[in-house]
Amino acid sequence: MMLNDTIRARLHGLPDKPGVYFMRDANGKIVYVGKAASLRKRVTSYFRASTLHRAAPKVRSLINSIADFDYIVVKSDADAVITEGRLIKEYRPHYNALLKDDKRFLLLRVNLNDPLPRIRPCRIRKHDDAIYLGPYARSDAARTALEFAEKTFGLRSCSPRQPDADDYKHCHNDIIRFCSAPCIGRIDRPAYLERVQQAIAFLRGERRDLLEQLEADMKKAAAALQFEKAAALRDTVDALWSAIRERSRGRRDLSLQTDEARAGIEQLRDLLHLPGPAAVIECFDNSNLSGSLPVSAMVCAVNGIPQPQRYRHFRVKTVAGIDDPATMAEVVGRRYRRLLDEGKPLPDLVLIDGGPTQLKAAREALAALDLPNLPTAGLAKRFEEIFTSTGYAEPPLRLPADSPALKVLQRIRDEAHRFSLHHHRRLRAKKIRESVLDELEGVGDKRKELLIRHFGSVSRLAKASVEAIAKVPGIGPAMAAAIHEQLRRPPPATPPA
Repeated sequence: MMLNDTIRARLHGLPDKPGVYFMRDANGKIVYVGKAASLRKRVTSYFRASTLHRAAPKVRSLINSIADFDYIVVKSDADAVITEGRLIKEYRPHYNALLKDDKRFLLLRVNLNDPLPRIRPCRIRKHDDAIYLGPYARSDAARTALEFAEKTFGLRSCSPRQPDADDYKHCHNDIIRFCSAPCIGRIDRPAYLERVQQAIAFLRGERRDLLEQLEADMKKAAAALQFEKAAALRDTVDALWSAIRERSRGRRDLSLQTDEARAGIEQLRDLLHLPGPAAVIECFDNSNLSGSLPVSAMVCAVNGIPQPQRYRHFRVKTVAGIDDPATMAEVVGRRYRRLLDEGKPLPDLVLIDGGPTQLKAAREALAALDLPNLPTAGLAKRFEEIFTSTGYAEPPLRLPADSPALKVLQRIRDEAHRFSLHHHRRLRAKKIRESVLDELEGVGDKRKELLIRHFGSVSRLAKASVEAIAKVPGIGPAMAAAIHEQLRRPPPATPPA
């Protein structure tokens, strides 16, 4: 296939990083959205002669329609999956529907009414009596968590709905996978159901003691110079933590029952040594768009119930690049400087999404406002640890998963994260929708409309001569020369995540 100058220039700037790419047609319309573990390898593969020769007819049709492409760099493969799914649903590109690439995230399903329940992966949530866990952006993490749960709790993984002794003759899972073998009566149904319930609790993140034990085993293996074993345990632990964190992804109904919220607020007062109940909590979370357009969000809960009318977004003004502590210091300082200037009441607790580093930055910003005694705490994601100190002199608090105080903090932290990502995605979508013309200096909406109406597409405009552009009403020779030069300038690469 013949590569135009725009595509050739963009191919040279592709990074070897995970991301999402957008194929555009001659009219600048997005016709396909895809994800990649390596943008360089994946996008380049479309423009090889061998691909066009061997590809299926639908793929060849897509390739022949590509006049340009854009891309976004993300932090991980999991982020690429999530971003791809959302953008496909937003733009509904023609070739995604044609190639049936609108994938669903993985779920884990178990029906406790089955004779001997088993936990199985699926991708469609049905309206039945089953319990569904997920969705999981990383299917590999979900499958690792499922395999760990099956082995740890002795669950069966065989396919018969009600296995019996005949099925057992052809099965070795009681030896290979530590199955409790309920099919031959080694364990009765009530005892087996208890194991299933424990596995569900683990997958919901309520048995973190198991992960902590794995991490201890990993450290022992490393200390004993058993590096392969330690690396395997490390990979397992990372996958399990990823699966457990993702179980709540996308949850929007974050309200607590009144009694539970009240209990959590009272418990927080005792745990954090607050002067009174934490009736009003404000929580901050940071986000950034591939290293650019950093934003922060603040959400507020009153008596444990989110108050959307009090939510705030912040465009970061003084911090360049990705600097989470500096960003936290800026937005916390701006928020409470404004409350002081307007004479409005301060919250009972300021919650920071992060550990001691972010908490220290927030406290320094408050001290600069002469508010050193305003109660603050940090909630770190990995172990759900509550930091009350800006250093490591005092160990963080680790509360049981069913603690009302922890649930209050988790829900407002998750709501802050959701709210921040929502704003982040809107900025990202706006950036994606921008055409090449939006980046041209001196070209407003009226001139943009005249150019597109005259040439029919950005691709044709890019191929036009200076003289042809100058013939458009309202575009003189000087402006035509500037447009011509800018359209032929190689585009900058997207900043790395």
